[in-house]
Amino acid sequence: MLFALICHDVEDGFELRQQTRPAHLEFLGAQNVRFAGPILSDDQAKPVGSIVIVECDNLDDAKAIAAEDPYSKAGLFSSVNVHPFKQVIPEVS
Repeated sequence: MLFALICHDVEDGFELRQQTRPAHLEFLGAQNVRFAGPILSDDQAKPVGSIVIVECDNLDDAKAIAAEDPYSKAGLFSSVNVHPFKQVIPEVS
């Protein structure tokens, strides 16, 4: 099943994001991630959060991934929401 991890950064988290990015990418690379990327500020000048779509057996596993993400462990996120996700477009057979 797919799950959406929707994460919002703390104010002025850009430097922390940059410092932690290599560990974050390595961690997600070891997970069953369908796609992921930053949420950008309205002017598209800087990242202000992250969206990760991950395939897991259950909600608890998805929440564990969110909790173990180096961004989360470093305190980058002010909030993290994990929800079951259904891909509709493009249609998956």
